[in-house]
Amino acid sequence: MKRTYYLFNPGRLSRKDNTLKFTPVNDSGIEQKPRYLPVEQVDQLYCFGSIDANSAMYNFLGKNNIAVHYFDYYDNYTGSFMPKDGLLAGKMIIMQVKVYSSLKRRLGIAKSIVEGAAYNMLQNLKYYNRRGKVLDGYIERILELSKIVEKAKAIDELMGIEGNIRKTYYKGFDIILNDFVMEGRNYRPPIDPVNALISFGNMMCYSQVLRSINQTQLNPTVSYLHVPGVRRYSLALDIAEIFKPILVDRVIFKVLNKNMIKVNDFDPQLAKVVLKDKARKIFIKAFEERLMETIKHRTLNRNVSYKHLIKLECYKLQKDILNIEEYKPFKIWW
Repeated sequence: MKRTYYLFNPGRLSRKDNTLKFTPVNDSGIEQKPRYLPVEQVDQLYCFGSIDANSAMYNFLGKNNIAVHYFDYYDNYTGSFMPKDGLLAGKMIIMQVKVYSSLKRRLGIAKSIVEGAAYNMLQNLKYYNRRGKVLDGYIERILELSKIVEKAKAIDELMGIEGNIRKTYYKGFDIILNDFVMEGRNYRPPIDPVNALISFGNMMCYSQVLRSINQTQLNPTVSYLHVPGVRRYSLALDIAEIFKPILVDRVIFKVLNKNMIKVNDFDPQLAKVVLKDKARKIFIKAFEERLMETIKHRTLNRNVSYKHLIKLECYKLQKDILNIEEYKPFKIWW
């Protein structure tokens, strides 16, 4: 089974026969003991340090269908190298654009995405509400906002409703979290530890969704809730909305409430807070474990990982676009 590898140190990525060779470099620029990764076991690479690689290396990665995601010093996602889109089909691209051009069809899919995201946020709040955290007010407010999603007549109006739902949801974090305070959502840059974790986790989720889209016939630049823009894969932003409460927020609650990550694991800098290496590695390990967790799928009647659920979500959207079956967002039921 292929897996994800995370490269935290700067170094050189090269090819050794049919193996990926990563040679870390220390702060003095001295090469350390190399590590070898059998290419048939690698699905994607996450690079958090400066990586030196040439075009031949990327040709090798592309031929072996290996994606590479890049993050800068402040943990901001900066871009991805994606293998050639071997699964892309002209018919699918045409249909994606047709659906986008139809306000009725686009709005229908966008509403489903917001509905699914809101439901999964509610499930998080209800989970902790049952465990003694008083979140009734936030739950009631999100339920009220969810009722008006169907009444939205335009994408901008829908985005406004979604923004209010998420704003209400984030207010509940201060009650859910034991020793951390989040005074509202802030980013670019995040100015407190919780927001730093949310931003980092959301980028991890976004890149994972992008990888899943790349393994289907969908084009990641044509989206329905978010406006397609220049130099961004906006469809990944759409689908990530559904999975952020399940994959990112649940992991944040776990690592903070179980003291796996503490206040001194963050680096407060001028007008921003970033994760130290220790915190980043702990979060990534917990995030990867969450992706590999399985649930009994109600329709398939078999155990499916959260990682595979993302790909299944892409297939469901694909069916709607091709007029095969109406898209219904994934909702957690536990």
